[in-house]
Amino acid sequence: MNISINSCKSGIKIVHVVQHLALGGLENLTLDLLTFAHPLNKVMIISLEGNKEEAIANWPRLEALSDQIFFIEKKTKNYLFRLSILIKIFLHLKPEIVHTHHIGPLLYAGITARLLNIPVRIHTEHDVWHFNNYKHIQLQKLALKITKPILVADAEKVKYTLKKHFLYPDIITIKNGVDCNKFCPGNNYTARKRLGFPLHKILIGSAGRLEVIKGHDLIIQAMRFLPKDVHLIIAGQGSQQKNLENLVRRLALDKRVRFIKLLTNMPSFYQSLDLFCLPSRLEGLPLSPLEAQACGVPCAITDVGASSEALCPDSGKLIKPENILDIAQALLNMLANPTKISPRNFVLKNNNIKQMVKEYELLMEEALA
Repeated sequence: MNISINSCKSGIKIVHVVQHLALGGLENLTLDLLTFAHPLNKVMIISLEGNKEEAIANWPRLEALSDQIFFIEKKTKNYLFRLSILIKIFLHLKPEIVHTHHIGPLLYAGITARLLNIPVRIHTEHDVWHFNNYKHIQLQKLALKITKPILVADAEKVKYTLKKHFLYPDIITIKNGVDCNKFCPGNNYTARKRLGFPLHKILIGSAGRLEVIKGHDLIIQAMRFLPKDVHLIIAGQGSQQKNLENLVRRLALDKRVRFIKLLTNMPSFYQSLDLFCLPSRLEGLPLSPLEAQACGVPCAITDVGASSEALCPDSGKLIKPENILDIAQALLNMLANPTKISPRNFVLKNNNIKQMVKEYELLMEEALA
């Protein structure tokens, strides 16, 4: 086809497909791929679940991108119906590239793109814990066989696991990135005052969906072993919020643990912290530690999935999975021995969103050549 992304006057039409366009790491990353795309390219996102009005109400960032996002609004598990809707959308948009994220979009949009002979199909795998499910492995094998996409892993650990489960040629690693201009160091006192956080306490933060896999219950329990001037602020929302709030009350930590929703101004959240902790039970390559470290905040994260690849080795600590005492000890050690090394340099070198976008666009250009 010999189309160049940088030289084609009309640009390239690229469609990203996600399961649910709601506030989360993978979804934020997809929006960044749209936001930082080459200006000539027309980039769109399709969500297999939800509807536009509710999505924008829950995530104001989507408002400015309203014309570039599409939703299959009807709730149905009928595979053929979803395929038929996707066929109509793809025929309307006429993309040269379909980029799927996670197994659901691969099954629906990847196969639809192959049926319509869309020239380039890319699939990025963002985590591998779902491959503990035998059914998921078999579904992905079938989808990869039919779709034949360019397969991308967002971390070396993810690539290793994909190679172990699938006899697939030339798996590429493109590591997740964050916006290092947006997520940058700031004045700690000013950020706390802006957000109404305690001005003279030690603040540990955690951010992510309030679900069991994120392990917020573990860090709440670890707070019992930390000094009373250490406070915890958890940014997020999800099905476990009431259970977590009840746990805080049972442990009499009401005055030291606070829940907030994910903020539109997350850089200020990170800038207000002394440390960031991600106590997940399962992960791919998490974005929140990268955002925190880009703001100069040292991190302690659980050694699961590819989390170790998101951690500055000179300033951060890896935590044993499901280990409350290890969380407490790691945080105590970090507070007692504050680092003089900024983790921001690690993120700038390894996980800058602009570099990530360039790598994807080079991949697309080569695939279209």
